[in-house]
Amino acid sequence: MQPDIQLHNQILGQNLGQISGHVKGFLDPDEGMKLFDTALKASRLGPCLEIGSYCGKSAIYLGTACKAGGTVLFSVDHHRGSEEQQPGEEYFDPELFDERSYRMDTFPLFRKTLDLAGLEDAVVPLVCRSEIAARAWKTPLGLVFIDGGHAFETALTDYRSWATHIVPEGYLLIHDIFQDPRDGGQAPYRVYQIAMASGLFQELPMTKTLGVLQRIK
Repeated sequence: MQPDIQLHNQILGQNLGQISGHVKGFLDPDEGMKLFDTALKASRLGPCLEIGSYCGKSAIYLGTACKAGGTVLFSVDHHRGSEEQQPGEEYFDPELFDERSYRMDTFPLFRKTLDLAGLEDAVVPLVCRSEIAARAWKTPLGLVFIDGGHAFETALTDYRSWATHIVPEGYLLIHDIFQDPRDGGQAPYRVYQIAMASGLFQELPMTKTLGVLQRIK
């Protein structure tokens, strides 16, 4: 990578933390920068795709990298909240509850985030469940980031729907990997183990709870 491009990307990275700090979400800044760095590499292989947009915190990192790399981020989320974000659950946020429809609705804030970050020309929202988006999917992907619902069947469906669309040398990233059950839910970690056992991926160093795998065949 040329020095001027390196400087440009360093400046981008510094700005990302400031912008993302104002956006609701559960992504650690170090994990966000790992998303950014990995998506920069992946953008040379093809577009990127995330499952679980929420209010757009991860899309800032991924989308900015895709924009810098001349590609796009497909951002898949039904925007009705995951299982743990429903009323009465641990991560319920009343500010995201739409009283008119009596349902969660994170899409307005997601669009606001894209506008704030200047990413409306680099991020393509797909407002549906990930398995629906995958039914007729034909585009090879440089990166897939799984951070949708954390129930095991949901996370497994996301993996099975998208893993084979990743090109060789592309990346599979899975958020909220907790090897110790006392630290957090086990569904993402179980899916991570399934991906490793598939023989399709090699393990790269983790960043906090962000698992990073690279497709080898």
